[in-house]
Amino acid sequence: MACIFLVEDNTLIREAVSGYLKLENHEIVEFPTAEGVEESVKKIKPDLLILDVMLPDGNGFLLAKSIRSFSSVPLIFLTAKDSESDRILGFELGADDYICKPFSAKELVLRVQALLKRVSITEKNENNSFKGPSGKWNLNNDVLILDTKKHFIKLNGADIELTGAEWKILVFLAENFGQVISREQILSQCFNYFFEGSERTVDTHMANLRGKLGSGWISTVRGFGYKFMGNYSEGI
Repeated sequence: MACIFLVEDNTLIREAVSGYLKLENHEIVEFPTAEGVEESVKKIKPDLLILDVMLPDGNGFLLAKSIRSFSSVPLIFLTAKDSESDRILGFELGADDYICKPFSAKELVLRVQALLKRVSITEKNENNSFKGPSGKWNLNNDVLILDTKKHFIKLNGADIELTGAEWKILVFLAENFGQVISREQILSQCFNYFFEGSERTVDTHMANLRGKLGSGWISTVRGFGYKFMGNYSEGI
């Protein structure tokens, strides 16, 4: 059973979604507005946040950005804002999934279950001291330290702040360093979703990663995908 925060101003949608998730034995805390959500996330630390964007007292994107400054709670946007630019913005803000209205309640439940399962596996690996690609990486004169256990990254001694999506992509690429990874693999392994235009989302995340790390660490293999170019030197 998971504790799920549901922020949705439409009463019919909120009650319907809450009802379906309760059938899966989840505990649902409902919010008809943005008021109180941020403080409740700090106090209760839910397992998942389902968030509408157009709220009567605020913008869900801005609320998510604020929450991401102190919490990595799994996040699903559930919204009528269905343009490609809105979806890309949602993922850039650290969303784990983005569901557009109108939607299938059954599909929503399946996506919730898939996300909770993925988070559970990640936490299990961390509890078993799984370090994945943790270690020191070299590229020319740059040194990158990646620690998946403590969840931090440093470049030449300076901390680098990544969104949840950027972190997942970087770790996946580092785990497969030297191999060409397709956009489809990144979507499948890091996000477990696909929609029309979603490959563009990967390109956006890559551009953001390069802006933070420098262009040399991630190489584009035209027509195939991306490759992590760092050389592994030692573990942590």
